[in-house]
Amino acid sequence: MTGRLTIGASVSLEGVGLHLGQPCRLTFVPAAAGAGLRFRRVDLPGAPETPVHVGVAVAAERRTQLGEGASALHTVEHVLAAVAGLSIDDLVIEMDGPEPPILDGSAEPFRVALVGAGIVSQGGTPSVLRLREPVRVVDGESVYVATPADTLDVEVAIDFPHPRIGAQSGRWTVTPASFAQELAPARTFGLMSWVDDLRAKGLIQGASAENTIVLDAEEIVGTTLRWPDEFVRHKAMDVVGDLALAGARVRAKISATKPSHRGTVTLVRAMVAQAAGPAAPTEARVLGIEEIMQILPHRYPFLLVDRIVEMEEKTRVVGIKNVTINEPFFQGHFPGHPIMPGVLIVEAMAQVGGVLLMGTVDDPGSKVVYFMSMDNVKFRRPVKPGDQLRIEVDIVQLRSAVCRIRGVAKVDDTVVCEADMAATVRAR
Repeated sequence: MTGRLTIGASVSLEGVGLHLGQPCRLTFVPAAAGAGLRFRRVDLPGAPETPVHVGVAVAAERRTQLGEGASALHTVEHVLAAVAGLSIDDLVIEMDGPEPPILDGSAEPFRVALVGAGIVSQGGTPSVLRLREPVRVVDGESVYVATPADTLDVEVAIDFPHPRIGAQSGRWTVTPASFAQELAPARTFGLMSWVDDLRAKGLIQGASAENTIVLDAEEIVGTTLRWPDEFVRHKAMDVVGDLALAGARVRAKISATKPSHRGTVTLVRAMVAQAAGPAAPTEARVLGIEEIMQILPHRYPFLLVDRIVEMEEKTRVVGIKNVTINEPFFQGHFPGHPIMPGVLIVEAMAQVGGVLLMGTVDDPGSKVVYFMSMDNVKFRRPVKPGDQLRIEVDIVQLRSAVCRIRGVAKVDDTVVCEADMAATVRAR
């Protein structure tokens, strides 16, 4: 299929979560072209949404977690593996609990449900993450190397001190067909010696022999392996799921030794940062200050974008704000200790997003972007004179009246601020 993919109809699954042990009904819902992937917590007031993006991933033990607090989403990797394995671009994943059902411990039930709902093309150009040079990440025992490629190739090696696991490795070129045949049915696994420690931490509350390959000191308990190397296949499936946090179809060769969820999320962050870096002049759409001033109505002292270094229509934009001691707000914020006000960092993100949104309307000179809400705003570190803000904004949802975007501001590859925003374009 060409174009962006979604599903033809809604479909639901039910069960208990692996780690939190709470019941959950999960529903896959079709989404419009360009909407991207996102979760929706229908059990919480306002049904808050969380984009599938590494920018909202947080460090968590033995699972992939998006967001924090009451609206956090836990153990999303198997769901995302099914979505990414089918190359689905636009989808809402509704949940009435904090963790998807574990079902049989693999991605296969989710994949079967999505295929049953019908994979449909709805036009538009899929977002694709491609590397320009290799990326290497080391996180504890986990070692990753990602290199440029035209397909998604996953090579995984594991080594567990257990007689039925030991050292295993494999390599797969991931397509919808190969994912279905080689990776999706591979189940999660655990040793009985882990149980007391993990349950003391509040984990594996929903684990059982029906949804987990359980091993005692010597043997597999109560089940038969689907492949002799099902353990490494499951780890490869987890990698595919975590790669979905790139917010795009990944085209790279991934070599992972002893992968972990935290390690793969760290890899995705590095890949997104490298792929979002300065591109060759023939590939990047660059806007100087004169062009920006033709698009945005803001003027001194409130124009907070100096340059647009990347822009993908209706999808993504990257802007630069050079912070100097000459900024007027430093006179009072604070004397002797100059720090850029957090609200102005968010305003700079909003203006960068406004450049992108103006590209979605006819006659932008007669329009203005109004921001309607700011959610999940977090300030990670101060911004001082001499810093250069790199502001990355992705469209999460684009409809005729309202656009939802995700903004991340960085200084030297360190996140300083992030926020979810909603905006509308109106006549001036």
